Formats: sequence, structure tokens, C-alpha cells
Amino acid sequence: MKTTLKNIFTNWRVIILLIFLVFSVVAIQPHVFGNEGATIRSVAYNSSASIVGMQNPSAKSTPLAKEKILSINGNKVLHSSDYYSLTSSLKDNRTTIIETNKQIYNLVNSADEKGKVNLGLKVYDTPSSNLRKGLDLEGGIRVLLKPAERISQDNLDVTIDNLRERLNIYGLSDIVVREASDLAGEDYILIEIAGVTEEEIKDLLARQGKFEAKVGNETVFFGGKKDITYVCRSADCSGIDPRRGCSKSGEGYACSFFFSITLSPEAAERQASVTDKLTVISENGNDYLSDDLALFLDDKEVDRLKIGAELKGSSTTNIQISGSGLGLTQADAVTNTLQNMKKLQTVLITGSLPVKLEVVKMDTISPSLGKEFLSNVALVGLLVMIAVVVVVSIRYRKIKIVVPMVLTLLSEIVLILGFAALVGWNLDLAAIAGIILVVGTGVDHLVVITDETIKGDVVSDWKKKIKNAMFIVMGAYFTTFAGMLPLMWAGAGLLKGFALTTIAGLSFGVLIARPAYAAIVEILLRD
Repeated sequence: MKTTLKNIFTNWRVIILLIFLVFSVVAIQPHVFGNEGATIRSVAYNSSASIVGMQNPSAKSTPLAKEKILSINGNKVLHSSDYYSLTSSLKDNRTTIIETNKQIYNLVNSADEKGKVNLGLKVYDTPSSNLRKGLDLEGGIRVLLKPAERISQDNLDVTIDNLRERLNIYGLSDIVVREASDLAGEDYILIEIAGVTEEEIKDLLARQGKFEAKVGNETVFFGGKKDITYVCRSADCSGIDPRRGCSKSGEGYACSFFFSITLSPEAAERQASVTDKLTVISENGNDYLSDDLALFLDDKEVDRLKIGAELKGSSTTNIQISGSGLGLTQADAVTNTLQNMKKLQTVLITGSLPVKLEVVKMDTISPSLGKEFLSNVALVGLLVMIAVVVVVSIRYRKIKIVVPMVLTLLSEIVLILGFAALVGWNLDLAAIAGIILVVGTGVDHLVVITDETIKGDVVSDWKKKIKNAMFIVMGAYFTTFAGMLPLMWAGAGLLKGFALTTIAGLSFGVLIARPAYAAIVEILLRD
């Protein structure tokens, strides 16, 4: 027995499998302990947290590498519920000490319009591994966007970068924004965002965001960093306009917002040149210029502001922008007004997209449904493994064949999960379907290897038997590989997870796990 085990663990194929398994386990779970805390999902732009240097986690960061909160004002944070419970009792204009796994921050609390302190952080329970769950399992929203017209690859890349920047500025960072295409060559943009609703994001993504400020028929500045160097989002220079406030409007209420912006010197000069041509008029005892400053978003006028006479020919860089929002109740009006302000601020910061986008498909999945999917998948996986054990046991009635076969299948699953953790691939239902397919084909291949190995009563040439078995396995592998390639692009890339997982799983199986199984079976049956 000792000699048999020695022969197995000194076989070079088995050694390669063990090395890859070790790397896979480390990629999945590099830390045995230390999963307490609340991991930061996003940091709102210009919030108390962002002011002291807390940043949105990078989309490329592994789940366990993201910054996590350990304590607030000396109180330990073990779960996300602890964070929200502790921050709910914070007072305005007080200092809050947050300790993370990276450093200690001193935040100054800032209350919103309702008097509630919001540090600008969204957190979730610290994950137990580096495996990324897709929206099917975690909950969130998946949006498939299509450019309204054909665009170049450069403009497509600019659009993707712009969308990613908008989402980050809007306070969303746990996102995937990538290019996709179908078999007809049509370009798409696929966006996956965890923890948001359809209403929050649909308008922001589909809107081109072409912002123009005009005086008469002449444009004085555009949205974007070229003309607008700063957009205020703090409470001291943005929010509900105290001069206009909220008032009854029809059957509901209307509120007004304001925020200040800073123009570039070039934009300020254009404004000075245009306003210098205007005349001064008097209205209700105040002096204004003869034309208003009209604000257009996607070629639709959203507001019109009077220009004070003192700005005639002046290249001022400080401008105040205003707008409004409606609601059935005053509270709803305030919420909608601030939401409109936030969208306009985002567009002013990021500028317009090179092309208009159409929402082709939008899927929303609740976190509770995702947990149900995950439990069902785990149950299906367990039933699959039990079925394999039962069938193989009935077929061969030899424990020294059944155990290596089951362990080989489990090793292939670990290799797939390790690969997914290493490359940052999201495990969704399509990817899990790919894993199940790999297990199914794995059983077929292992049966072929076993049958070829034990075929006949007398063992004459082990190498020839193994070679014949692996020839059959490789033929089946290349056939499946060729069948998976079109799925990488079919359906605008929505089946990419299934195709990639299947190809990766089959490759690990055929090149690493199944040759090791063949070597193990040869040693066990020969000794």
C-alpha cells in the first residue's frame, strides 16, 4: 500500500495536478482567518468619506483585497449591519473615527436635507473568498446598451470610459462595464451593477448627456472637463435653493436646486465676448442683460437663468446653475429635485457621450432571489455528485476506481473556481451551467479512460491503452472547444460566461486532471 501511494504521489502528472490545486486554493481563499468587518462597496463623490481620502474600490480589486471597515469610534464592526447601526446615531458636524484594514480616518459628519448623517459609504458583509458572484446570485441590475449609430472603436472606448466615470461619480463602483458584440458584428456595451435599482440607473445610462449653455443662439460653454473645471457638490454651495425653496404646484409641490460651477478661462472669455454685445434692461427694480443664459441637456431646454448686468463683458469663472423637481408631497419633491441636481452635476463633470445609446435589455434581480438561486445551485451540484458516485459504483464495483474518479471531478471544479478567482470572472448562472457541463463531460472522459484501461482480462501494454483513451478524450475536447467558441459572441456576449467557463474547465480537465487520473488508475490496477 505504501509503495502504491508513493508511486502515485511521485508521478509527474499527479504532481502537476497537486501544484495547480494548491495555486487554485490560494487564489480562492488566500486568508484562513480575518473575514470580519464591512467591506466598502462605494464612496460617494464629495462626501465626508471622499474628502478625507477614502476612495472607491477598483473594479479590478479582488473581493478580499478591498478596503474594509473594522471599527467606528472604537466600536467593532463585524458585519455590514453593525456599520449601519453605528452610523444611524451619528450627530451632525461631529468627528467620526473610522478604522479600516488600511488606515484610520477622521471624518466630519455632514447631515442631508432631512437632518440624517450620511458619510457617503455603502458597505456589505466581507466575503469569505475571492470568488465573485454575478448578478444572478448577488442581485443587482444588468443593462445592455446599443449605440444609436455605427461608431469607431476609438469612440466606443471613449463611451465606455465615460460611462464608467459617470457611474463612479454617481457613487457606484461595484460595476462591470465592457464591450460586447454579436455574431452579426453589432457593437454593444454590457453593464452589470450590484445593489442598485432600475429607476436609479436607466436614465443616467441611456442619456447622451450633451450639455450646452447658450446666450441667444451662441454657445458659451459645454459640459465636461474642458469647459468646466469644478462642479460643487458640497452642502455649502449646492442643494435646495434657500431663496426659492419649495412651493405648491398644481396637485403637488415643486422645489428648486442650485449649485455653483467654475469655468475654464477659455469658456469665461467666450461668455464675456457674447455678453459684451448685449444691452442692459431693468426688471422689477433690478438690472439684467437683454438675453438669458439658457441651459440645454440633450438639445432640450432644462432651465433659463437671468444674467445680472454686472456680468456684461466680464470673464467671470464662477457661475451658479439652477433647476427644479416635482413631487406629490413636499418630501417627494425634495427627493426628486436633489436627484435631478445629481444627474445634471454628473453630466457636467463627465461631459457628453460621443453617441446616443439605446437600452436594448435591462434585467433586475433582487438579492433575496440571488440567494435562492445559489442555494438551488448548491443542491443541484450535490445531487449531481451523488448521482455520479452511484452510477460509477454500480458500473465498476471497485472502490479504487470510484474514489479517484470522484476526487478528479472535484479537483476539476476547484481548478475552475481558482481560475475564476484569479482572472476576476463573475460566477453567474451561465457560468455555473458551464461547470455542470464540465462535470458531465468529465464523467464521460473518465469512463472512457477507465474502460480503455481495464479492457480485456490480461494487461499487456498500459501505455498503449492510456494513449488510446487520451486520443478519444482529446478528440471530444477539440469538438466541444470548437462548439463553444461561437457562444463567446452570441447574444451580445451574454453567454460568454458559459462559454469561457466550459472552455477553461475542459482545458484544465483534459490537460491536467484527466491525465493524472489515468496515471492513478494505471498504478492502482497494476500494483
